[in-house]
Amino acid sequence: MIKALIIDDQSHFQQIIETLLKEYFPEIQICGIAETVEDGVKKIKTLNPNLVFLDIELKDGSGFHILQRIKERTFKVIFITAFDNFAIRAIKFSALDYILKPINEFEFKNAVEHALEIIEGSEIEEQINNFLSHYEKKTQSKKIVLKTSDSLHLIDIANIIYAKSDSNYTIFCVEGEEEIMVSRSIKEYEQLLSDYRFFRPHQSYLVNLNQVQKIDKSDGGFLILKNGQEIPISSRRKNKLLQILEKL
Repeated sequence: MIKALIIDDQSHFQQIIETLLKEYFPEIQICGIAETVEDGVKKIKTLNPNLVFLDIELKDGSGFHILQRIKERTFKVIFITAFDNFAIRAIKFSALDYILKPINEFEFKNAVEHALEIIEGSEIEEQINNFLSHYEKKTQSKKIVLKTSDSLHLIDIANIIYAKSDSNYTIFCVEGEEEIMVSRSIKEYEQLLSDYRFFRPHQSYLVNLNQVQKIDKSDGGFLILKNGQEIPISSRRKNKLLQILEKL
């Protein structure tokens, strides 16, 4: 039996989560409900849940205050939040699951299914630490979590050479690593990494511009990276790319 703890200060959303869990995930038992930071910390320590539904904004603080005060974070987390660009960005950088308010049934099912995938406790700790580093400091994260079908990779963003689209998957080429395939679209990563000198010169590629060695303008044009990889440049993105490279 999987034990779940709900930490949310709105009874309406508590009831929605309970109802959806009973309908779609009967194997999950709700072991408790908390509405404040203090009560949330206490119940995590005493009830030892496997899964925590954690509202980011609580009446006496925020969900990340709870995570800061728990030393052994072996439980899986699903964040619950109203639309908060910065929080969602931090969550995505850490490959954690989240549900937007108002709660959508389909998104709820997806988030719980993802959270129930087998993940080692040490990897959960890395995810949460990366989230806290990004969210608490309100600064750019230097790392991103790439989640594959069987593992998590905590990667320095500067070490990403490029990413390649493969249908609904994205394949990352990272310095010193084998290729990493993630079941998220390249468009999502284009949005996440846009502030880190990443550019999409072609619909199939997202490139770290710090890894560019030169541009070959023959045959429509392509980028030559420091590792020798050649990346095509689409004609409609060429001028914008040249403008950005001139400013680097």
